[in-house]
Amino acid sequence: MARQPEQLNFLTPNPNQGQIIPTALHTEMQQSYLEYAMSVIVGRALPDVRDGLKPVHRRILYAMHELGLVPDRPYRKCARVVGDVLGKYHPHGDQSVYDALVRLVQDFSSRYPLLAGHGNFGSVDNDPPAAMRYTECRLAPIGNEALLENINEAVIDFTDNFDSSQQEPVVLPAQLPLLLLNGASGIAVGMATNIPPHNLREVVDGLIALIDRPDLPDDELFKLIPAPDFPTGGIILDRAGIREAYTTGKGSITIRGVARVEEGSGTGRKKQRQVIIISELPFQVNKAAWIEKVAELVNANKMDGIADIRDESDRTGMRVVIELKKETNPDVLLDQLYRQTTLQVNFGAIMLALRGSLPKQMNLRELLQEFISFREETLTRQYRHELDKAQQRLHLVDGLRLVLEDLDRLITVLRFAADSAAAKLELQTQFSLSETQTEAILAMPLRRLTGMERQSLQAEMQELQQQIRRLEGLLGDRRELLKALKKDLRNLKKKHGDDRRTRIASVDAIPASGVHPSPVITLNAEAELLDEAEVEPNPKARGSRNTNGSRTEKATNKDLNGQEVKKATKKESKDLSQASLLQETNGSILPSGFLNIQAPVEDVTLQLTHKGYIKRFDANTRANPDTAFPDDVTTVIYPTRTDCELIVLTSSGKAVPVSIANIPKPQGSKGRGTPLITLLPDATDQIVSHLVWDKNPETTASLVLLTAQAKIKRSPLSEFAGMNTRGLVAAKLKDDDRLCWAEVVGFDRQIAIATSAGRILRMHANEEQIPTLGRSAMGNLAMRLRSTESLVGTVALDLETAPDTELILVTAQGFAKRIRADALRLSPRGSIGSQSFQFLAKNDYLAAIASINPDSELETVTFLIAQEGDMQARTVQVPLALIPLEVPNTQGSLVFTGEIALARTERVVYIAVGG
Repeated sequence: MARQPEQLNFLTPNPNQGQIIPTALHTEMQQSYLEYAMSVIVGRALPDVRDGLKPVHRRILYAMHELGLVPDRPYRKCARVVGDVLGKYHPHGDQSVYDALVRLVQDFSSRYPLLAGHGNFGSVDNDPPAAMRYTECRLAPIGNEALLENINEAVIDFTDNFDSSQQEPVVLPAQLPLLLLNGASGIAVGMATNIPPHNLREVVDGLIALIDRPDLPDDELFKLIPAPDFPTGGIILDRAGIREAYTTGKGSITIRGVARVEEGSGTGRKKQRQVIIISELPFQVNKAAWIEKVAELVNANKMDGIADIRDESDRTGMRVVIELKKETNPDVLLDQLYRQTTLQVNFGAIMLALRGSLPKQMNLRELLQEFISFREETLTRQYRHELDKAQQRLHLVDGLRLVLEDLDRLITVLRFAADSAAAKLELQTQFSLSETQTEAILAMPLRRLTGMERQSLQAEMQELQQQIRRLEGLLGDRRELLKALKKDLRNLKKKHGDDRRTRIASVDAIPASGVHPSPVITLNAEAELLDEAEVEPNPKARGSRNTNGSRTEKATNKDLNGQEVKKATKKESKDLSQASLLQETNGSILPSGFLNIQAPVEDVTLQLTHKGYIKRFDANTRANPDTAFPDDVTTVIYPTRTDCELIVLTSSGKAVPVSIANIPKPQGSKGRGTPLITLLPDATDQIVSHLVWDKNPETTASLVLLTAQAKIKRSPLSEFAGMNTRGLVAAKLKDDDRLCWAEVVGFDRQIAIATSAGRILRMHANEEQIPTLGRSAMGNLAMRLRSTESLVGTVALDLETAPDTELILVTAQGFAKRIRADALRLSPRGSIGSQSFQFLAKNDYLAAIASINPDSELETVTFLIAQEGDMQARTVQVPLALIPLEVPNTQGSLVFTGEIALARTERVVYIAVGG
């Protein structure tokens, strides 16, 4: 009889089957898929809300930290880094680790790259990076300082690696919210994240405001952090999507590339053709693929009006030239490019991150609060660790000091002790020491028994006690801890912060198809209408180039038929200045006639220096008169608004308006600013004076102008209303004359005109003495000048409001004095004035004049000193008390003595008495 096959029971385990456990298929699939999903979510795809990193990025940074690849050390091969990451922390494919490392280097992928690279790390054309055996890397300063400083087991938790042979950090002790600064993207199982990058300065401002006011309203928070800031620049069009993303954690943000229209620069028939210049593309848009897509649309007859498209990008930035056919309307073509290509894209923001190993979608406020809580925890652990170390050290120092004070008894104990154990016991008994203190004393070398060592221990003990008190204060008072947190944030902001790259706009209406009806765009306060990024493309919006600046040659300069086209030279391309660009685009960063710009009014502060540099600050940023360079001084600080104009008076007698909204903000608080002359149409002119006014002033005020030949006149400010960018003639001058002073002076005031010979004419500024004349008039003689003297300065006086006004006079050789303004004789226009200074040296002369109010809080006066025949200069601050108050026609006192004494070739050229 045939043997029956054995019937297996799948419902009960068979002990003879060893490790094989029978189970139902659906149960196994459910459990295994859940484990896989959680592994991908927690271990690969989603970043941690605390340090903003995925595990692979965290492991790369920690491995480089362990290798000592800090910013001041040489670069190391990426293959070495990848090998360490694979062997110690991340048992996956080497290419995936290298791809993650490359993204940490690319400045067009990360807003703040955490690694610095050397070699070819790819480009916005999707060029692949060089192999890891060729490229080199090290930690970037922001990555090293903001993520890896103070990393130890006392500050953060560590865990075993995959084979329990190494320890790796669970999270890095981030000092900045990298999740918001660099953003993150990842696709997990059943969920995804796509967090946009932000500006460091704005995020830090938001954090500090939220620390100070945890109940800060959303509207105020969104003013501090108005929108994402993408590394490739571009324009964010709509605020509604931003607000939705910030309040719910999910929203759609529309980003548009930057385009402008230029006239063709060719010859013959091509000379009349217009071209569209693309200088920035939206974030994560492949430039080469975009050009190819446009060519495909043209060849498929889905887009008309393009004669040629070529890529003229180089290491200075992106420049894609679209040459239009003769009858093409550039506005219509741009509308087609926005609708049919990725020149305009929607960024789907999903702010999903791991919080406590669980994925959670959070809004902007929650992300900031999570970071604040984490930073508060790490600071607490860091200070507690420092406190423990200080207390332990103090315990040892106290024991060492105790035995060194009774050195003879210490030597006696050690001499008669049978062995080290007996010596240890005897020391503990006689000096009441702990075991730790005794061990430290026995291990102490003989050279530490000197008197100097005892003094050193005493000083160290006092320092440790102060440190312990400070740390106990930080740990015992949460407000002090938060102060330290904010201080760290401000330091990082100052060191690593930069200007916004992505401009912000709000489009009222964008039709689905057809021609744009010129929608209104309102630029955000952080987005200037005109700056260097609009004249010279954003340097971070890279063209076909590698991260280290080397060019990756690509055959992209072809026409639509695939024929090579010669790249236009700089001379062939039209060079638009800021003024002409503003005029041709109506102040827009988009084509002429396409948008109507209405900028919101902001309160700002202007700071101007003697050398002609100008800075623009937000109203909440206090301009410091002492921030000028050592060879320059601040001359004036204007509080104003962006809807006003700065009227610049030049030596040729012209008045030129400069829109305050177009004055760029400085790249840092220590920068010189922008040369004001570069904002004028004629850069060869010299700036004489400036004033701020409304663009359409309703005022009866007037401007008093004085020339080098002492011709004076008054012109109503109303005559300068409605000026174009080229300006107007404010004073008609002879060929050998020039404008040397201009100021708004009321009819009830006086002016004092000083000459190099030490004479001063004090006169009324009323209509009788300074009559109102037209702009084309030359003016009347204000003061008779001798052939050997020249005008050195003029000041306006208001003796009714400030009757004690004083004048500071200084000679070229450093003799200075103060005189009361009312001590000078009042003279009519055309007089010779009165002598106000006596010179000790024959070759000395009056160099400068300034007025001060003795009731003000002015304590020091700044003098600008220059070398004869040289552009080099330096500034010297002199206490006002050292400048004597004297009567006119005296010699003054030499105030430049000792360390501030003038060299033989130095001369005083200017006085600054505050902004």
